[in-house]
Amino acid sequence: MTPGNNGASTPEEDDPFGYLYADGQANGATPPSGGGGYGYPGSVNRVRAVGERKYGQQTAQGTYGQQAPTAPYGQVPQQGGYGQPNAHYGAPETVPGGAQTARTPMPGHGDGGRGRGPNTKGLLIGAIAVVAAVVIGISIAMLGGGDDDKGGNQADPTPSTAQSASPTDAETKGSDKPAELPKTDAKALNLGSTGVTTASDVEGAQSDGGVYVAGLNNPGASVTWTFNGIPEDGTYTVFARYSVPGQDASMTLTVNGKPFGSKLSMENYAHAAEGDFAKGWTTTYAWPTLNKGTNTITLSCGDGDSCNVLLDQLSLKKGQVKR
Repeated sequence: MTPGNNGASTPEEDDPFGYLYADGQANGATPPSGGGGYGYPGSVNRVRAVGERKYGQQTAQGTYGQQAPTAPYGQVPQQGGYGQPNAHYGAPETVPGGAQTARTPMPGHGDGGRGRGPNTKGLLIGAIAVVAAVVIGISIAMLGGGDDDKGGNQADPTPSTAQSASPTDAETKGSDKPAELPKTDAKALNLGSTGVTTASDVEGAQSDGGVYVAGLNNPGASVTWTFNGIPEDGTYTVFARYSVPGQDASMTLTVNGKPFGSKLSMENYAHAAEGDFAKGWTTTYAWPTLNKGTNTITLSCGDGDSCNVLLDQLSLKKGQVKR
């Protein structure tokens, strides 16, 4: 080895992987063998046993790979090595009155597995019992309520002091329904003696068999209707169905022997042509006061009346109505 070339035997240039490169192979580097150094000829053998090498001065940890000396039991070392307690540190349990290090065993562990945990089975049974009690209570309440409802629907056999024996609302409403009032047709009327008769030649009459009263255009001619069944005194409406042949007519109305305040108007409301009785059927009305029970109504051809009419039917309604 010359002073100008130190070769590959210096530690700084000893490349363990020199055999992998071209310049290393040129300098004679070879792969490592079983027990020698790395591939350069005359390379430094740096293989050492663990703990053999020493670094500088010895520390508290001692020689590399060897356990550092420890202080006697109960004494704090003057200078702790790596992993040793610091001289200024004391664990809480070493200080008087410090924290206790004893551990409380967990249930089922500290006593060798013989401890018992929470009684979850008892809690579950209790919860089920409470739910069952609530369900039973609700069922009893529902059954009891149904019995009360049934009992409330039963009528009391005799009126109590708080009940009234008067008619119910339904009965009162039923009594407000208008009673069936009398009505008549031509064959049931009492005809006057002066040329008044019945006929059925003209079509359109609604009486049984199409019968109507004729001959009322003679002075003094009349028809009378006597009826009963009036529920109470009061004002009623009397309807007269008639026919006029294209001209207006009027007749005298008498109620219970007294002339009504005005003539019964029998105008040509159907607008029938002159002489066409079949097209002239219509209805008129008046509002007389009737008595409870039996009453009599008379239609007559009085002085100043125009009585060329055919009379079909008479009927009644309670109150002042128009149809």
